[in-house]
Amino acid sequence: MQDKSNINHINSISQIVKVLGLPAPSHPLITLVDYNNVSIEMFSKGQKVSLDFYKISFKPTFTGQIKYGQGYYDFEEGGLAFLKPKQLVFPPEDIESYEGIALYFHADFIRNYQLGRSMDQYGFFSYDVSEALFLSAKEKEIIANLFSAIANELENNIDHFSQDVLVSQIELLLNYSNRFYNRQFITRKAVNHDIITSLDKILNDYFEEENSLKSGLPSVKYVSTELKLSQRYLSDMLRSLTGLNTQQYIQNAIIEKAKEKLSSTNLSVSEIAYELGFEHPQSFSKLFKTKTNVSPLEFRNSFN
Repeated sequence: MQDKSNINHINSISQIVKVLGLPAPSHPLITLVDYNNVSIEMFSKGQKVSLDFYKISFKPTFTGQIKYGQGYYDFEEGGLAFLKPKQLVFPPEDIESYEGIALYFHADFIRNYQLGRSMDQYGFFSYDVSEALFLSAKEKEIIANLFSAIANELENNIDHFSQDVLVSQIELLLNYSNRFYNRQFITRKAVNHDIITSLDKILNDYFEEENSLKSGLPSVKYVSTELKLSQRYLSDMLRSLTGLNTQQYIQNAIIEKAKEKLSSTNLSVSEIAYELGFEHPQSFSKLFKTKTNVSPLEFRNSFN
């Protein structure tokens, strides 16, 4: 159970700037913070923080670490990190090393815009901090210019067009982030290949150790936890490299294991279904036919 006594809950933009020792924001639902101008000790050592709004951190040259769960995210390369409302973070113990810029905006700021209805498509808000976006020099320049444009708009007098312009700038920032994440999935093939290899081993061991008999089918949550990755990051990475999300990847592994059992054992279809973790043999047969266009029995008979 989550210990709520050690969580600093920040529920408004005005509250976060006050905590940071900064002047009141020009708009109550959005602000941009330059952490080079923040010199106070913001939160107690070891205290977790929960925000009621979105946060996008841009750290061009940051060399510190942020703890997330049991791990740390090293910003040495610089990059972008994203937090959605209610997501817990652990501020760094060394406050002086906390550099960069952070854009905070409340869901209400974009609620009446198309962006407010399409935020779920930006899956990186559900990534762990350790899965942040690393940027090339050219990408850093693009992001820096976007943050500069947002800063300039916020420094102008707020008028009837300000919100439209700012929402458009946020959406452009998120669309560039989508593009750069896709590039990261591709360029970090060696790391991602190791992840896929580890995933294959986790699934193989799951069946070999007969965990499916005790716990049922392997779940997205199970494999993500074993890999120490967020569920959304793993699915997005797999989809980028294999065309399959995590659930589909697991289902393919199940089908391959089923084919192995159908072709090399005398177990009945029902026995195989139960060994793989299905509660009902009909569910297994339906999935098998969906994936292979033949029933389990038809597949087995093709070997006779």
